[in-house]
Formats: sequence, C-alpha cells, structure tokens
Amino acid sequence: MEIVEDIVIVGAGIAGLTTSLGLHRLGIRSLVLESSDRLRITGFALSTWNNAWKALDAIGIGESLRHQHHLTPSILFASTNLDQPVSEISYKGHEVRCLQRRLLLETLANELPSDTIRFSSKVVSIEESGFLKRVHLSDGTILKTKVLIGCDGVNSVVAKWLGFKKPVFTGRLAIRGYTKFKDGHGLGPKFRQFVGKGLRFGFLPCNDEDFHWFL
Repeated sequence: MEIVEDIVIVGAGIAGLTTSLGLHRLGIRSLVLESSDRLRITGFALSTWNNAWKALDAIGIGESLRHQHHLTPSILFASTNLDQPVSEISYKGHEVRCLQRRLLLETLANELPSDTIRFSSKVVSIEESGFLKRVHLSDGTILKTKVLIGCDGVNSVVAKWLGFKKPVFTGRLAIRGYTKFKDGHGLGPKFRQFVGKGLRFGFLPCNDEDFHWFL
C-alpha cells in the first residue's frame, strides 16, 4: 500500500511533536510516524530556560505548562567535602522550570489533530523517487512525501540515510530519576547540586510533590 503525504516526520518525541504542532498552528498538515504502539512518555524531566518557554509560547502551550511547574529561583552548589561552603547563583531575570517530560508530550499530542500520529510505524528504509522520498515501513506500507523530517533519536534511520556520522561516546555516564511525594517533598523550589571526586549529583523540584534527580 502506498500513501502520499506532503510532510512526514519520523519520531513522536519532543522534537517531532513540537515540529508537527508548529506546522499545525500555521495550517500545515504533517504525519508523524512513531515505531511504538503508543506515546512514549517514559523519561523524567527537563530543565527549561527562557528560549524553551518562548518556543512553547509560540506553539500555544506555554501557559498551561507553567501552571503545573514551579519557577526555579536559584541554584545551590556544594562540594561533597562538607568543609566547603555552599554558593548560590540567582536565576533572576530568567525563566527556569523543571518540566516533566510526560506532561510535555501529552500536551503536545493533545493539541494535534487525532490523525496526526501514526503509531506502530517503524521506518526500515528510505529511498529517493524523483522529487519525492519513499519511506518504507516494517508492515510493508510505503509513504511518498515531499518533505521528510527526522526526529527519531540517537539511532536515527533518517540521519543514517543522510550519511550523518554515528554518535560518539563521550566517556560520561548518568543515572536520572523522578520521585513523587504524595504529602509534599518540603524541599522548596531551589535547584541543588553537589560536586566532587569526578561525580555530580543534583535534584530539581518540578512542583510541591515531584522532583527530578540525577547522578
């Protein structure tokens, strides 16, 4: 089966859905392909600054997300050596919030027309066909499109087709988590970070009940 679309976006993550919603606000339809059978809301949170909020405002979802995430006033630094004093840097003049990835993805998806995201649509290969691109899916479907946008992450099929280099390991490892306290965490809105001996640990509250942490 062949389907013709003007714009195809591969990947229904933050980049893919934001791009699609931006086009939708301009009256331009796009089809988003997602290999999973549902929206992948795993993951934790993002520290979002001024430019991110300007982008979210531009596509019309900034205000609703602000109401669910506290403004972060400052960051506290401390050494793992307790003899070292704590320093604090103010975020005055900047809009910094810890934004939950799940809420961001769900908000983006809910603002799109219901037929925008095509789930269970794994791209296996791409080929040129004149001025069009032929996108082959694992179920045998072929999509012909004028514009193909790759938002499919680290092992991107689109990036591979374009000849981009494979990602390079930087030598750093990270563990990230998200913790919910039904009775409130009582930590306040400040970002706290501890460094020393080649390690960095921190936690950043999203609201009164939830905070994101990393090591």
